[in-house]
Parts: sequence; structure tokens; C-alpha cells
Amino acid sequence: MRTREKLPARLGANFSVSAARAAGVGRTRRDADDLHRPYPGTRSKAAPETFLATVECYRPRLRAGQAFAGRTASRLWGLPVPWRWQRHEPLDIAVPLHLNPPKVSGVLGRRLAAHRVRHWTVAGVAVVDAVAAAFTCASEITVDEAVVLIDARLTDARNYPRLIGGRPLATMDELEQRLEDWGRFPGSGTVRKAIRLARNGVESPKETETRLMIRAARFAEPVVQHVVYDRGRFVARVDLAYPELRIAIEYEGDGHRTDKAQWRTDIRRQRELENLDWIVIRLTQADLDDGGAVLFTHLRSAIARRSR
Repeated sequence: MRTREKLPARLGANFSVSAARAAGVGRTRRDADDLHRPYPGTRSKAAPETFLATVECYRPRLRAGQAFAGRTASRLWGLPVPWRWQRHEPLDIAVPLHLNPPKVSGVLGRRLAAHRVRHWTVAGVAVVDAVAAAFTCASEITVDEAVVLIDARLTDARNYPRLIGGRPLATMDELEQRLEDWGRFPGSGTVRKAIRLARNGVESPKETETRLMIRAARFAEPVVQHVVYDRGRFVARVDLAYPELRIAIEYEGDGHRTDKAQWRTDIRRQRELENLDWIVIRLTQADLDDGGAVLFTHLRSAIARRSR
């Protein structure tokens, strides 16, 4: 069996045909069937099976002025987009108005005015800033989904799931100013409505989802990340709360169930809160999947208990 020529290490796992040619790799080797061709003019040692691997495969094609935008940029920032990634999802790439966007299978090209975006480097590739990423997704999402994205941009929480790039990603004033600077664009009405519903300090997408669900059911809006003290001693910071009624609402993700230390901490916190006469309503994804019916029943009951 013929041994294939070893590729130069400097080419890496993904490379362009021109880079291979410059490295002295002949056409026969760079067209061999052990290399994949994810995009025209590129080669990869392995077929991409993940989102980041797909981005890496396109990296050799990125040109000056190009940057990932839309869904792609949002995923790179770790923002909570409402879509599960699938292999057929195109990469979203933006270019300035004077350049032609890429027209390649598997790529969504668009033009963006230079004053609308700021370029960052995330995961080693050029990406539009997190606010521009949100705005370029806006035409595809609902108002509630946009609130989730904006809450994630506003938060200074270090434990917000998967979020990268520093905290906070934006301030409310910046979001409003950027929206004014952008003017009208697809989804601008959605963003405008969502900004009014966004809140600072949120620690997870599910926290936003729960808050909006409670609002939609015509309950008073709970306070986000309320801190409970007992005679100056810190007791707990609860996801959502009605402080005047001493009602706490806590969303329990799978991490609370599978992490032994977290589980023990949760039990201790609940006991301390209940000793201080707080009513603690704990909920999981199942309570959101049913439209919040069980949550609302418990919330009405808790409010009624406080009204006696």
C-alpha cells in the first residue's frame, strides 16, 4: 500500500489550496481522497462535525474586511440563540458595503455599513461585536427570544452559561444608542420592544424565560437576582423574587441535580430561606414546557398565603 506524502505541519488541520501550493504540496496530494473539501479552495484533514469545526474549515477563506455575523457570530460569542446547531446551517459572513459578500454554498453573505459594526476576534476569527450579532439575528426571532439575547448582553454575571468576551457585553445606554445609530433594519421593531423588557443582572436564559412567562400571565414582574440578608448576614441570592411577599422563585437546571456540592448548597439555602419565612418555589424545564401552568398554580397559592 502506497504511503501518502506527509503534509507540512505549518498547514494545520485546515488550509487553503493556495497555502498548500505555496508550501510545495503538489496537486495530486492536495486533491487526494483523504482530504475533505468543506468549501471551494479549502482542504481539511477531517470532515467538520461541530459548529466550531465548521468555522475552522472556513477560516482559510476569510478575507480582510470579512467577519462572522448573525447566528454564527452569536454562537461564537456564546450567546443563547434559540436554534440548535445543525450541520446544514450556513455560516453568516458580513462585509463592508464596498465589498462583494461571498457567494459560496453553505455561506450566507451580507453587507453591513462600517459604522454599524465593530470587529472583534473570538476563537481566533473575525466576528462582529455582540450587539451587531444580535441585531443581525433580529429578523429571525420573537420578542421574547430577543429579550433573552439582550439580557445576556447586559449581564455582568460571571456564571452565565457559555457566555464569553467580558462582562458586561453592553450597557442599556449603549444598546439604545446603537439601535438609534442603526436606524431601521429587518427586526428593528423586535429589538425596540425587547429592550424595554430587558433587565440587568440575569444569570441564565431560563431565568429570562421564566420572568417573561410570569409577566405574560399578568402577575407583577418579579425582581431579578434579589439578595436576601438576615441581620446583615448574606443568606442567598434568588433568581426571581417578590421581596415584599417573601416569595422566591428558583430555576433548577440539570447542573443543580448532577453536581453533588450544588445540590447540597441548594438544600441548605432553601432551609435558610424558609427559616426566614420565605416561600421557595423551585421549578425545572418541565414547568416551562407545560406553559407554566403548575408554576402559576404555586405562585397564586403563595400570593394567597401572604394575603391572609
